[in-house]
Amino acid sequence: MPHPQPRAVVLLSGGLDSATVLAIARKDGYAIYAISFRYGQKHSGELARARMLAESADVVQHIVVDIDLSVFGGSALTDKLLAVPKSDSVENIGSEIPITYVPARNTVFLSFALGWAEVLEASDIFIGVNSLDYSGYPDCRPEFIQAYEKMANLATKTGVDFVSKKVGQPIRILTPLISMTKAEIIKQGVALSVDYSMTFSCYDPVLVSEDQEATYPAMFNEMACGHCDACLLRLRGFEQNGLVDPSPYVI
Repeated sequence: MPHPQPRAVVLLSGGLDSATVLAIARKDGYAIYAISFRYGQKHSGELARARMLAESADVVQHIVVDIDLSVFGGSALTDKLLAVPKSDSVENIGSEIPITYVPARNTVFLSFALGWAEVLEASDIFIGVNSLDYSGYPDCRPEFIQAYEKMANLATKTGVDFVSKKVGQPIRILTPLISMTKAEIIKQGVALSVDYSMTFSCYDPVLVSEDQEATYPAMFNEMACGHCDACLLRLRGFEQNGLVDPSPYVI
């Protein structure tokens, strides 16, 4: 039997993009099941935000999955021996795939989300990938999403039943932000009342010192560096909207 309210799995990192996608899924009337990952990243600032965002959105369930992509290394986000690149402006961000790319991360994340979606009998999976104002990751492109969606419908009972028996719905990977600039994402999020002070995007945050704890509560024990690709793109997005980013920065 179909559920009275459609269910959706939302990948929720705790960053700006995933918070906006969460608000979009909520606006669209889904019963939301949020999934986050502790994947061996160097800091956990986004996960604390993900929990807050899930609570504020009254999601049906929020789970944090433990996997360890740091055992492979190869990314400045998971390998302590690799430094996160820094720049002074968006214009200085290179065009090559950066060292902050985590090999196969979105493929792995979507696979976990897909498994949970099947159990929940949810045909829609939301992910906040973006192919305009982003760091050049190959698994954020429309071609990847289209290929993954095709694979998902070949690899699951849900997809096979829909094709062979016309039962249920096909698996859909929904990417409402994929063709939007960071400024456009923020504009839409503001219209949906997203509280961006709950979000965190920095690749290389700095711990709050004791003399700053009165200003930044314990739940926000990290400040954004202001110079990594994620910070620069985020700051420009707020600036282009005539807004001040509410996330705490070192600068």
